[in-house]
Amino acid sequence: MRAARALLGIDQQTLAERAGVSLPTIQRMEASEGDVRGVVDTLMKVVGAFDAAGIELISESTPSIGKGRGVRLKERAAAKTAIPSPGLVRKKRGLLRTSD
Repeated sequence: MRAARALLGIDQQTLAERAGVSLPTIQRMEASEGDVRGVVDTLMKVVGAFDAAGIELISESTPSIGKGRGVRLKERAAAKTAIPSPGLVRKKRGLLRTSD
């Protein structure tokens, strides 16, 4: 979610307003370890807000249907051999695993 917000240049409050959910809800969703957690209706509102803004969310092992460039984490075995740029990837979280 953070990476999607970063692509749009919006903060958590703006995402909450666009999705029609509360700021604490967005904060809890982004703080989830692993997959983003939330009520299905709330998740659909957030996904809908990203979709309306032109963001394609790509789940694990799913090819992108869009055109153009994108970013995706490598598989864990391959990622361990790569040397990440400092500050580029801080922590794996949620569907989108990048830092602010």
